Amino acid sequence: MTCKQLSVFIENRKGTLSEVLNVLKENGVSILSMSLSDTTEYGLLRLIVNDADLGKSALSGAGFSSIVSNVFIVKIPHVAGSLQELLIKIEKSDINVEYMYGLSIENDDAYVVFKPSDAEKTAKLFEENGVATLTPEDLLKTKL
Repeated sequence: MTCKQLSVFIENRKGTLSEVLNVLKENGVSILSMSLSDTTEYGLLRLIVNDADLGKSALSGAGFSSIVSNVFIVKIPHVAGSLQELLIKIEKSDINVEYMYGLSIENDDAYVVFKPSDAEKTAKLFEENGVATLTPEDLLKTKL
């Protein structure tokens, strides 16, 4: 099962991140996970939020460029090698992991956000291998 991720393109200057977060806050968009990467001139803020479409609309109205894309939040046993085992299955299925980042939840498992090259194929692979995926609604129910 995929979930929507909000990606925001932001200028790499003091205060821009705060402006983005303020727009989300003022529109009732809660951040469940985020990753920020940068280059010299811009940053890419990836967010798992309670309402990606509302976040995109609010940010657009405030002059920020953003996109909504489908990603997987994957539950992985917190055991050495678990992520590698999953990555091997993905690779053998001829799927590329375009990016991923960790997600912290207070329990005994690890969680990773994946953006694969082929969402349908990945969903089938996860289902066939009993890989648990989550939605933002699941995260809201989980003790963070």
